[in-house]
Amino acid sequence: MWQPMSSLMIVSLRVAALVSIVVYAGLSGVVTADDTVLSTPQKLTVKHCVDFKVNGNGDAKAWENAEWISLTRRPNGKHDYTARFKMLYSAKGVYVLFAGSDQTLTATMQEDFLHLWNEDVFECFFWTDEKHPVYFEYEISPLGYELPILVPNLDGRFLGWRPWDYEGDRKIQKSVSATGGENTSMCIVTAWRAEVFIPYDLLKPLRNVPPESGTRWRANFYRVDYDDKKVTGWDWARVGASFHDFKKFGTLEFE
Repeated sequence: MWQPMSSLMIVSLRVAALVSIVVYAGLSGVVTADDTVLSTPQKLTVKHCVDFKVNGNGDAKAWENAEWISLTRRPNGKHDYTARFKMLYSAKGVYVLFAGSDQTLTATMQEDFLHLWNEDVFECFFWTDEKHPVYFEYEISPLGYELPILVPNLDGRFLGWRPWDYEGDRKIQKSVSATGGENTSMCIVTAWRAEVFIPYDLLKPLRNVPPESGTRWRANFYRVDYDDKKVTGWDWARVGASFHDFKKFGTLEFE
């Protein structure tokens, strides 16, 4: 059963140069996790690349060196769609390419930093240092709107903090595309993709950033779809009711 989301709050913190917003409690109750599925810890070796420009299609030659990784549908999901991702890293940041089949782009929000998780969305979480319960979360809608936040998670209590001075070298590069239709609200399609570049400058001052050969991060990748007023979630590493169950994240090892 769906649990109410917390309301949006903005708190200025000049010293930390961040603005906070309350983040949802994952997708609590949207789907019930099954601990018997994906019981083997997920691991992925992330290959190095030369920087390139994202265009939403994922057709840069660098992607040929990265394998597609499938997300697994979470229990009680209603849609038999595919969901997968690729990942690379460079000297300046990390690249993520999401792709999934679909029928309708159930997305109406027309701004960044909104509650994108309440509509069709892809998400990735990067926990760069296990010594500290702080991780980066990124969400992108099929319309190309985004939600980048830093999340301190202290004993299950967590808030999301918006980036300050979010421009220039700290700005995420992002683009989306669709097959069988356009990237417009409620458009009929057969699939959609999102391609993002997350610069290390945005992740400061998280530790283990930038990663080097042999560096390990914990991470997870998700998709949620809301077609026909039915909700389906997918994950890479199986978590509990909340997508913020960070201790169950998979492991990335940088080549």
